[in-house]
Amino acid sequence: MNALEKRSVLALASVYAMRMLGLFMVMPVFMLLGADLEGATPALLGFAIGAYGLSQALLQIPFGLLSDRVGRKRMIYIGLILFASGSLLAASADSIYVVIAGRVLQGAGAIASVLMALLSDLTREQERTKAMATVGISIGMSFSVSLVLGPLLGSVWGLSGLFYATAILAALALLIVFRLVPTPHQSKVSADTHPAREMLGRVLSDGRLLRLDFGIFSLHLVLTSLFLVFPVMLRDQLGLPSSSHWWFYLSVMVTSFFAMVPFIIIGEKKRKMKQVLCGAIALLTLSAAGLSVVSASLPWAWGTLFCFFMAFNLLEASLPSLISKEAPAAAKGTAMGAYSTSQFLGAFLGGALGGALMGLLGMTGVFWFMVAVLALWLVVAITMPAPGYSTSFVLQLKEVVASQYDEIDNRLRGLPGVEDVVIVEDTATAYLKVDRQYFDEGLLAGFSFVRQGSSS
Repeated sequence: MNALEKRSVLALASVYAMRMLGLFMVMPVFMLLGADLEGATPALLGFAIGAYGLSQALLQIPFGLLSDRVGRKRMIYIGLILFASGSLLAASADSIYVVIAGRVLQGAGAIASVLMALLSDLTREQERTKAMATVGISIGMSFSVSLVLGPLLGSVWGLSGLFYATAILAALALLIVFRLVPTPHQSKVSADTHPAREMLGRVLSDGRLLRLDFGIFSLHLVLTSLFLVFPVMLRDQLGLPSSSHWWFYLSVMVTSFFAMVPFIIIGEKKRKMKQVLCGAIALLTLSAAGLSVVSASLPWAWGTLFCFFMAFNLLEASLPSLISKEAPAAAKGTAMGAYSTSQFLGAFLGGALGGALMGLLGMTGVFWFMVAVLALWLVVAITMPAPGYSTSFVLQLKEVVASQYDEIDNRLRGLPGVEDVVIVEDTATAYLKVDRQYFDEGLLAGFSFVRQGSSS
């Protein structure tokens, strides 16, 4: 990357991380600190935890499409202001209903798709994969850090202090966008990062993609449900003060992250991703069942949560990669939009349904709800065909007249390892799905009218 691209990517990744950190920090402490709110019940506390997911799911794609018309940075400013306003509203609240309104307003700042679109505007095609990977790493790190910072700061500042800290993070993100993120000369619509209406039907009718969407829906439903019960269990049944929860989560997250890395390598290098995926879902299911008896001892709780997050981290890292590989050529952005919407809907329903079950059946009801959802996901995953190992490849065409597009399409499809080709004539760009094991980039040298754009 050149200097401008590095600055843009790091700035946007930090904005993404600050926003996700603010959303996630309250999760491990909300059930503990929110019980004192006026009108609080398990059902309403659960609804409050997941409420941001509802507005995120509804507004994410509209925000991205609006940014085409009014500008990326303007929509990011609006989204961050909404996010900060929701944080301030929740911080000033004494009532659970006002906190719910604040969480919904936080989620209304649905700028994820706009950030990815701006990333596309500010990076060259050949650097896009590195840029998206950097953002992905920042999201994973923000989630891990939130599990440590939430209990640590919550024990000092309380729930209101966490929401005020979230508002400060939003203000810092606004400053970063204003001072460090360049304003693109024009918006570029990249199929890698941007939803396209004409591709939506194809994506929503693809059985492989729908199975993966159900996977991320289930994963975040279970994650949100977990934090309805586990912090309370740690404090009340295992006797660990809430001020000490941070080191418990820190030790679990660090060790589970390193434990899952070999399995990702096995899945990718040995081409056994379906076996790794199903194994991780099975481990997650067994861990959820094991959590129902963690009152036996603190070491048992630690070991069970370690297995849970080893599987969770593996799935969280693998599913976006599988979406990218399974998406039709020139539909990656649309597929990722549907995937992200499923993720946020899962977070919402995990909080809403989990909270209702906790009020009716107690902690055990929530744990077996998690087990039932994960068991269903395991069945769905087992029946899924083995995922492909294709990657996307982008070519920027030059010196091409309209009559040559059919010829280019036929010649590209005839190359070994090329599985799908879509040519967007308006931008003179060819999107390919290729199997790296059989694809030789050197064969493109014969295309005198084609300049290589990128591979990912």
